[in-house]
Amino acid sequence: MLARGLFGVPELSCPEGFQEAQDKALQQSEQLVQKACSTPPGPETVMIFDQLSDALCRVADLADFVKIAHPDFAFREAAEEACRNIGTVVEKLNTDVELCQSLRRLLADEVVMSSLDPETRRVAELFMFDFEISGIHLDEEKRKKAVNLNVRILDLCNEFLTGAHLPNKIDKNVLPEHIRYNFTAEGNYLQVAGLHADCPDDLVREAAYKIFLYPNAEQLSRLEELLASRNSLAQLVGYDTFAHRALQGTMAETPETVTQFLEKLSDQLSKRTRKDFEMMTKMKMKLNPQNSKLMPWDHPYYSGVLRAERYNIDPGLYCPFFSLGACMEGLNSLFSQLLGISLYAEQTQRGEVWSEDVRKLAVVHETEGLLGYIYCDFFQRPDKPHQDCHFTVRGGRLRENGEYQLPVVVLMLSLPHSTRGAPTLLSPGMMENLFHEMGHAMHSMLGRTRYQHVTGTRCPTDFAEVPSILMEYFANDYRVVNQFARHYKTGQPLPKNMVSRLCESKKVCAAADMQLQVFYAALDQIYHGKHPLKKSTTEILKETQEKFYGLPYVPNTAWQLRFSHLVGYGAKYYSYLMSRAVASMVWKQCFAQDPFDRAMGERYRREMLAHGGGKEPILMVQGMLQKSPSVEDFVDALVSDLDQDFETFIMDS
Repeated sequence: MLARGLFGVPELSCPEGFQEAQDKALQQSEQLVQKACSTPPGPETVMIFDQLSDALCRVADLADFVKIAHPDFAFREAAEEACRNIGTVVEKLNTDVELCQSLRRLLADEVVMSSLDPETRRVAELFMFDFEISGIHLDEEKRKKAVNLNVRILDLCNEFLTGAHLPNKIDKNVLPEHIRYNFTAEGNYLQVAGLHADCPDDLVREAAYKIFLYPNAEQLSRLEELLASRNSLAQLVGYDTFAHRALQGTMAETPETVTQFLEKLSDQLSKRTRKDFEMMTKMKMKLNPQNSKLMPWDHPYYSGVLRAERYNIDPGLYCPFFSLGACMEGLNSLFSQLLGISLYAEQTQRGEVWSEDVRKLAVVHETEGLLGYIYCDFFQRPDKPHQDCHFTVRGGRLRENGEYQLPVVVLMLSLPHSTRGAPTLLSPGMMENLFHEMGHAMHSMLGRTRYQHVTGTRCPTDFAEVPSILMEYFANDYRVVNQFARHYKTGQPLPKNMVSRLCESKKVCAAADMQLQVFYAALDQIYHGKHPLKKSTTEILKETQEKFYGLPYVPNTAWQLRFSHLVGYGAKYYSYLMSRAVASMVWKQCFAQDPFDRAMGERYRREMLAHGGGKEPILMVQGMLQKSPSVEDFVDALVSDLDQDFETFIMDS
């Protein structure tokens, strides 16, 4: 059998191949830069820029995945190196004045611009936007400053991420003897590496909270410098604040809209959140009468206790109905009814995958044929990161020869392996995650844009989660679940009341959970808002926590130093809430009546998935809902999801 490289890329049959692939990409990119600079302004300019982006992304995106997921250290290291080198080249290109001129000539030519289709125009503007953050429109001195700030920000981000996950040490004699065994001992010290949020002992959770969140001076100065540098860079290139820059082109568009959304949502939640906290307090009084004041370390634990008490939803009761095979059948059946799409397992060549349990799926449309490939890396293995995620390995685009470059993605989960007596069984949470990630994969397959720069999930952050969260609504609908959930031994379908109980259990304390998200999102907005900040980051944390959360701030803690999302989602942490609001509206308006409605599926594909990031997100939402949603509509959608479904309540009582 012919040996091929990873993902069928011939060079990547060994780690050294990354150097070769990277050299090839850099050679190609040099030729394309020259071509771009010598081409008169026209649609071809955008095409060349996209080819340039494609040449670099094809190596960088693939390396991004390999550097975290490949079991072989040599492959991971080579991929890491390729990422760094391509990153450097991209930085260089973003400050290449001549290259930028060729794009500016196009944008300045009104006659040519008005002849371009909206997608081409948007892609040209997006490329310009990438240039501007590098300060290319500034004089030499300021441009140097912008480049240095960009480099410094990258370093600070990496340092902050590392610091956010480092354990804290404490002298073991500080802790009462009976709880020490919960923490890793190191000589006379105990290591506290997390919040121990699910531990039933209140004292362990309290100790973990106070020690893990104890402020670290170095990490604090990193955060301050990161926020200040982001602000300086944004102002240098012409924005009021970093948030203004980060939100350009998103669904929300401005920080003012985000703040309005968060404040209105918080107002609507406050009564329900108070009720949730009262329930948790009662439960704490019952279990710990000496010390019943509700504290931040209690929220995740007691909401779990309430959920378990009110609805007996032991995952063990559900797993036998959710074998991986049944879940994949369910997805296949749903996609085929909604979109005319089927998933077929395909044989892989030797060397094409990085672990023998990776499966390759071909995504095929009933009339359009092959749309792309999904590599499913679903099982736990040593050294594999525990996050569930979706990676674009190759973006789709229309090639110069008129053929379509098929998208390739990876879905990564951490499922248990099958055993001799049983197939791989998923808990309800794993099943919902599988549907969520599959939502991203379908967006990648169906976002068949002309340009790879805006293909599939390469769209604004606050729109990117809509297709994946929408899939969670399907995963929680009895009509959908009933099509595939069968007991792996008896073939018996999952009883309806078990699905209803599961759905209702998710609403227990859901207001308080959402309130916590609102608090994080609000904190992120303030940190990236007007600088210099009025107070220290810790004082801002305390104020924001009192205003947007409600459980007391604990003195000598600094949760913000563990807020790793500030790196990847700076000024955009609100995105998840806004995406959920849109998904909820789409579900209720378009699919709740009939989750298999083919005409709706086609409309969803045409209006929301097909454009990738090639169309303004709010226009896609308008096309789908056939109206322009307001901030109030978003808030109502989120809040109405919290209400108990009366039918279930009656059935179960």
